[in-house]
Amino acid sequence: MDTSDETAIINPRRQLIAGTIGHSVEFFDFLAYSYLAVYFASSFFPSSESSGLVPLLSAFGVFAVGFLARPLAGLFIGLFADRYGRRRALSLTITLMAGGSLLIALCPTYNQIGVAAPIVLTVARILQGLSAGGEYTTAGAFIVESAPAGRRGFYSSFMFVASGLGKLTCLAFITAFVALIGEDAMRDYGWRIPFAVGALAAVAAWYIRRGTQETLKATDSESGATPTGRNPLAALQRYPRQSIIVFAIATGMGVGQYFWATYLTTYFQIQNGVSATTAMTVGIITLILYTAAQPLAGLISDRYGRKPCMYAFSIGTVIVTPFLLSISSTNFTTLIIIQLIGLLLLSLCTSITSAVMVENFPPHVRVSGLGFPYSLSVALFGGTVPLVATSLANAGYARYFPWYIVVTAVITLLGAISVPETYRSDISGDADRKPSVPA
Repeated sequence: MDTSDETAIINPRRQLIAGTIGHSVEFFDFLAYSYLAVYFASSFFPSSESSGLVPLLSAFGVFAVGFLARPLAGLFIGLFADRYGRRRALSLTITLMAGGSLLIALCPTYNQIGVAAPIVLTVARILQGLSAGGEYTTAGAFIVESAPAGRRGFYSSFMFVASGLGKLTCLAFITAFVALIGEDAMRDYGWRIPFAVGALAAVAAWYIRRGTQETLKATDSESGATPTGRNPLAALQRYPRQSIIVFAIATGMGVGQYFWATYLTTYFQIQNGVSATTAMTVGIITLILYTAAQPLAGLISDRYGRKPCMYAFSIGTVIVTPFLLSISSTNFTTLIIIQLIGLLLLSLCTSITSAVMVENFPPHVRVSGLGFPYSLSVALFGGTVPLVATSLANAGYARYFPWYIVVTAVITLLGAISVPETYRSDISGDADRKPSVPA
């Protein structure tokens, strides 16, 4: 590692900007699949006479496969980040994402190469899943470790400012592109363009990340001083309680993120009969407000603590979700209100998730320790949101899906109760540091 890497962070704002841009591109690429599935599903999966939802259901099955790769990436890319630095790991994740997006953009259809088409699509999605599995936790550690004292919640919030910008840019680009070329052209060839654009943007993000400063001190990553050694499970074995808490917190947050901020556009189309253009327009408006709310929520946590914010998210979600999703209106304003309430509650948790996780592990096992439980939880619960919701709708049980969201929010509430309050703790600590509740 370069000598310069051993010094304190010289320019935290530059670190924050670079981390935000890179993470935005990652989310653009990863979530383009969800927004575009309604257009390309029939190109890869044959239709069924019994249900028109079969191609979409199959496409969301591959969407979920991408999440199944995330726990492995959380383990091994996390270990890589703890041994060789956050910056190198972030270069690796953006490279994998670029490759996956390009592969989808160029992939032949089912009519052209038969069953090989969905296989190639699945491989590409696995590459994206590996990237996403290592990206969030590594970027989270990178940004929070770059933060000035007393501003870790604020800096942490930019992880979801970044994801919000990524979603917003992706959604706006797709909406404008559909308006430009039309629905038929979008289903024919247009869905490939956003993936190609995402691949090019990932290359640009890789270049920007090369200019950042490493946040892991050389003494924390040298092989002789690293308790994790080459065992990716060592952090989980040494910090099991923290790992369980991370898993619990990520459960409701992940489901909320992939429902309220991503799948809801498709949910409105299936359940409320809303047009794709209307649903996406609603999504753009609410995502702007959601993204803007993140830094404010982060500042609130820096002043009053992480736990009150997580309590508000969990309890609020349990109370309002069944009512909001029982509304079958197609009114534009009503749809905005439904999505905005869910997103504002969600912002209280997403804004501080990175800070909470980073504050619960010491530097030498930080990314490997939180990477696996976080990625596993998001894979099992967050990544399967489209599959669960579409499956229930296909089987005629859509009314039960809101209670799935409620149960996962309760799990996050239990995690919030169990986690120590860490907003004033020192995160630079030694190998044996444990989080503690401030006096």
